[in-house]
Amino acid sequence: MKNSVLICYLLISTSFIHPPQKLPEILSSASASENLFIIITDGFRWQEIFNGADSLLISNETFTPDTATLRSMYWADTKEERRKRLMPFFWNVIAKKGQLIGNRDLKNKMNVANIYAVSYPGYNEIFTGTTDINISGNGKRNNPNINVLEYLETKDGFDDKVAVFSSWNVFPFILNKERNGLMMNSGYEQLDNKNCEAGMLNAVQEKAIINKTATRYDMLTYTSAKEYIKNNRPRVVVIGFGETDDFAHQKRYDLYLQQANQVDRMIGELWHMVQTTPGYKNNTSFLITTDHGRGNNSKHWSGHGIFIDGSAQTWLAMMGPGIEPLGERTEKQKFYSKQIAGTIANLVGEEFSSQSFSKK
Repeated sequence: MKNSVLICYLLISTSFIHPPQKLPEILSSASASENLFIIITDGFRWQEIFNGADSLLISNETFTPDTATLRSMYWADTKEERRKRLMPFFWNVIAKKGQLIGNRDLKNKMNVANIYAVSYPGYNEIFTGTTDINISGNGKRNNPNINVLEYLETKDGFDDKVAVFSSWNVFPFILNKERNGLMMNSGYEQLDNKNCEAGMLNAVQEKAIINKTATRYDMLTYTSAKEYIKNNRPRVVVIGFGETDDFAHQKRYDLYLQQANQVDRMIGELWHMVQTTPGYKNNTSFLITTDHGRGNNSKHWSGHGIFIDGSAQTWLAMMGPGIEPLGERTEKQKFYSKQIAGTIANLVGEEFSSQSFSKK
């Protein structure tokens, strides 16, 4: 009975959340960038982004079996040093050239607006700007809502210039590939490219990975995306990493931290590639976020969902030629993931409107 009452309360209260359709105070007076890379690391908490390793979790052998090694890698006396050790590209580059939103210790908040705080509803919110009450779980069913990626593909200059790479194999349903035919490579799907590098990647995925799960290794997702980007030069790229969430669910805080550090490194390498590639250099923005938060204490950190406090708390990082270099945002403000879809379109000079959507 109590659970039913709580759900009714959440449904009613959430229905009154109507944030603006895009994030305010993001763009400078400069024009939007030509290209946009959207990077999402699944279920990664704001606490680690802004404070670094959690003292209770990194010292707990239940979650961090080799505490001495992990502390030597990621621990420091101040949160500023800890977060730099864990996410050096975020804090040495993005914090200087872009923006970081979601440090709740400074009352600067980012939340999902959907009530479920699990992956499919989170990704739906990010890409469609809606909080569809009927999308409540992670089942493989096609999303009826129009997403900003298929919208952009109908615009001049974007046809066949949008690409999606994801570790989690549910993305084709979240983005409804069956309806829109977006270029998408998810899970252990083979690459279509027939060059040598793509062939080697396909061979690794097919023959070297014995126990395939719903989530491909993030490094394979990243490498596949890079290979496609080099050969096809898309304008809008989505890369969805999944292992941070997987390791958290396994209650392995050590692997969760190591994967976050690897994600930071891959983003840094991708930025370097962009900044050394004609056409992308100084003409590409990065938008980096997560689909949901996690429990905000040592008892519930590994889980997330409607009944776990902290699950709705997220974050956002952005950098690029049209983005104000405001660094870590310290204003008392609250943003929502449903504002990201409109921001994605805005960053490449378009206005997202699912209501006026029509296929070419």
